[in-house]
Amino acid sequence: MNELYVTNFNKNFTGVSATAANVLRQQMALHEVRLIGRALPACPAPMSLQTARRLAAKPPQDYPFSIWHVRRNTEMRAAIWSRDVLRLPIRIVFTSAAQRRHSALPRWLISRMDAVVATTEKAADFVPHVRAVVPHGVDTDLYCPAENRATAWRALGYGGTLGLASIGRIRPEKGTDLFVEAMLQLLPDLPGATALVLGRAAPEHQRFLQGLQARIKAAGLSDRILFPGEVAPQDLPQVMRALSLVVQLPRYEGYGMVPLEGMASGVPFIASQAGYYSAFSAQGTTGKIVPLEDAAAAAAAALALLSNPDRHQAMCARARDVAINSFSATREAEGIEAVYQELWSKG
Repeated sequence: MNELYVTNFNKNFTGVSATAANVLRQQMALHEVRLIGRALPACPAPMSLQTARRLAAKPPQDYPFSIWHVRRNTEMRAAIWSRDVLRLPIRIVFTSAAQRRHSALPRWLISRMDAVVATTEKAADFVPHVRAVVPHGVDTDLYCPAENRATAWRALGYGGTLGLASIGRIRPEKGTDLFVEAMLQLLPDLPGATALVLGRAAPEHQRFLQGLQARIKAAGLSDRILFPGEVAPQDLPQVMRALSLVVQLPRYEGYGMVPLEGMASGVPFIASQAGYYSAFSAQGTTGKIVPLEDAAAAAAAALALLSNPDRHQAMCARARDVAINSFSATREAEGIEAVYQELWSKG
């Protein structure tokens, strides 16, 4: 009886959307789960907030209240209104990944949560009501290695014999310019490699994008550094498993799921010292961490790895193993479930 409601109000499929979907797919085996707002891949059909409030007016049969799991400011506001103004029998759980002090409004909203799940110990330092630290996990069934990486890459049609990619919004915070700079240095020394910038630029970042494309054109690499746009969520696993390397160089990252999705697909990574990337790297056995703003170090690390097939293959295998055993969505769902059960046990 509708004991768990998960919100997803963002029309765009973001990293937050991906983590919510990963966990929700696991939770469907444990609870009657309702999705409020926007659709998520392979998840229950979403319902409106109005419908969810109507259904949540009565507590579920086996629990004293329903739990609403929220991940964004708009979702916290809607849940707080439902609990405190409409007086629905619900409790609110918030997942916090930000590794910096929140601004005033989010701080107030988070202070009204019944429980907070932090994704890292550092994130836990910035929020109250933390009941557990549970790292985000990746769906290791959805993201899995290709039977033949070379064949999978050819099937994408981007050209060359191997692919590298940076995935995310095209903007300075995500370090898209650093990725481009690294590829400008790397590709002349790595024949056959094609680099992909997978994401879209918002209107305010169009000039930033155009500047990057102009630099690439001036270097004569427009046919090897491509901007295919944003990949649909259902298509991303196919793209990910075809890559030879993921390169993420953000200037700031709250957590960062892309390296994990690559790892589950048997793809190692190069990443800046941001997010939770160091933990993913398993002491350098699944990925290489480089200093912030250091495109040259990223290029050198990528060249060293891709020029050594034996080391690359070992890191591919290790990446998959670490994703399954340390950072799976199943493990994340288990950690969150413990928080739910603690809330329900206290009535």
